[in-house]
This record gives sequence, C-alpha cells and structure tokens, in this order.
Amino acid sequence: MATESIVVREVDDRDQRIQWDTNSPLHLDLSTRVGDWTIRHGIFRGGVSEGVEIVRLKNSRMHVDVLPTRGMSIWRIECDGIRFGWHSPVNGPVHPSHVPVSEPSGLGWLSGFDELVVRCGLESNGAPQHDANGKLEYPLHGHIANTPADSLSLEFDEASGRVELIAETIETRLFFKRFRMRSRIRVHADRTEVELLDDVTNELAMPRTMQMLYHINLGSPVLGENSRLVSTLDELAPKDAHAAEQIDRWDEFDGPTTGETERVYFGRPRADETGYTHAMLMSPKQKRGFAVSFKTSTLPAFVLWKNTAAETDGYVTGLEPATGFPNRRGFEEQQGRLVDIGAGETKSFRIKLRPLMDADSVEATRQKIQSLSDEGEPTEISQEPRSDWTDLNG
Repeated sequence: MATESIVVREVDDRDQRIQWDTNSPLHLDLSTRVGDWTIRHGIFRGGVSEGVEIVRLKNSRMHVDVLPTRGMSIWRIECDGIRFGWHSPVNGPVHPSHVPVSEPSGLGWLSGFDELVVRCGLESNGAPQHDANGKLEYPLHGHIANTPADSLSLEFDEASGRVELIAETIETRLFFKRFRMRSRIRVHADRTEVELLDDVTNELAMPRTMQMLYHINLGSPVLGENSRLVSTLDELAPKDAHAAEQIDRWDEFDGPTTGETERVYFGRPRADETGYTHAMLMSPKQKRGFAVSFKTSTLPAFVLWKNTAAETDGYVTGLEPATGFPNRRGFEEQQGRLVDIGAGETKSFRIKLRPLMDADSVEATRQKIQSLSDEGEPTEISQEPRSDWTDLNG
C-alpha cells in the first residue's frame, strides 16, 4: 500500500493558519456611500503564532491586517494584489509568550520581529541598557509591541466610508509606570491611505518620561537594487563609522548582499505648513512606492535603517519616525530627548501610510516632497557620527 501524507499545516503558509470567527461582532460586511467594507476577526492556529488575534479591514482595493495581541502592530498591507511588508527570517506573527523581551542580553525582542509596522516604547524604545553590574534595565525597543490590547472596538461612518479599529493597550508595572495607549487605525472605503492615531496617557499621580518609535519595515518588491528614499531633512548624520562609509549614498539601496550588515542614519525632518513631514521609498523603476507622513511636533526625529543583507537573512529597510534616536535610554535622557509626560497628561502621535501603485502617484509624491525640500536650506549632512546623536560608548 502506498504511503500517504496528511498535511495539517505548513511553516510558510501563515494565511492558512487564520481561523476566522464568523460569530464575532467584528465579522461584518458594510456598505457606505463611497464603497463597501469587509471586516473579519480571527486568531492564528499552530506553532508560535497560536492565539495571535488578527483583524482584517478590507475595501475594494486594499486590506490591512492588524494584530491586537502584538500591541496593535500592522502585520501587513496588501493593495491591488501587492503585499507591503518584508520577508523576515522570523515566521510570525509570534505570540508575545514566545518572545523573551527581558532575557539577559536585552535582545529578545528580535524573536518576534516580522511586522510592517511595529511600535517601540513606551518606557524605552532603543538599544538595551544594562546597569554597572550587567543587569538588564531596559530591553531592546521596549515592551509595547509585545503587550496585548485590553480593549477592542470598531467605529464606522456610513456617510464618509470611514472605519476605525480602536484599542487600548496598557503598559504598567506597580510603583514604576502605567501608560495607557489608545490606538486608532483609520481607513476609508474609497482610499488606500492608512492613519495611525495613538494617544498615550500617563495614569500615575506623578510625572514620568516616555519614548516612542514607529518601526515601518519594507522589503521587496518596493525595496530592491537602485531603490531610493525621498525625504525632506534639515540635518542628517550616520549612526556609526560603518554607516559613514556610505554617507554619500545614504538614500540609495543595494540589492540583497550576503554578509552585508545594517547601516543606520539619523535625521531631523522638516515639516510643511500642516505640521507633517514626508518620506517615500521608491521601487527601482519608480513604478511603485510607499509613503510615510508624520507629525513632527511629537515625532521630531527620523531614522533610516538599511539592512541590505541576503533575502534569507532579512532584506529590509526601516523608515522610523521617533521621539528621539534609538540609543540607550540613559544617553537619550542626557541629551534631553525623553518625553516629559505629567500626571494624567496625554501625548498624541500621528502617522499616515500610503502605498503607491503606479508611476504617476510616485512622481506626484516625489514632487511634493521635493518642493518642501526646496523651500529651505539644503540638508546639513555630517560626514561622521555626531556625539550628541550617537551613543558612542553604548
């Protein structure tokens, strides 16, 4: 008798692991004046993804996959059949129970990293920090990405076609902190723009300090050899000597390169009359792109993470609006870049994401960014790391 196999699940086919809940209040088909919505709610089954909650917001052109279990990260966006995200060596999404954030090295966060958009914070957002005895004080990129949302709801407006997925995630530790992050993922039936509106409140009766960074990660097909970043910056500097080696082409990208290690650049963005700044990654032939806009009043820093390693090692670039630079928290405190947040005070962060699906929209966005660049002085580029921006002793 011939041998037969029964396949329950496979490693790489994550979509097949989603169990959609047809009885969920978020299982909805909505009609609005400007278009229709399909809303689905489910969980992943099997492996390290077991139990991860997902909400899919789908209009006629685009769907957005949100992960409430992972701090309201956006796993990926798909528009006109093109998936925006990256091919991480981590097969996610990974349930926070499998991410050892506070392991002694402080690098455990990397065990769960595969999203298009992941928040870093709220107490800390940068490199691990250890005390004089080698004990971990703050882990890489903080805790919020691995903190499940406590509340979850949906609001929609029939007239405008607007849908908002709303959640509250609480990062807390007795005697130390209690931050409530109210997140809204806003999309419209007739648009392909995604808005992230986060409001963070300090719920302790005493002032605290916080940090926030949005790790927006893109791989192929937008990222490739001869891809280019278009942005408007007042100042730019390499993070370290390795990045400084390519400061003359900091905004250009190589194809996947075996053995290549990350190069990171820090910048101060320039805002337009609305208070937003803009950056766009253009595909090699400039037929597709991905644009990021953010409010500089609360996100005054921009980080470009270029990781042009082999595809299997995580070929990706990160466009990262932030409250400061991702150094050790103590160094950022010395430089005055922590965010003071009083008792009961709320800080608001605003991000817009837009997949660009044709050459015309890419060119229109490029011209918009270029016009903002032309309004001021040329970007002041440092050839070497700046001692006030980079933790040279970290």
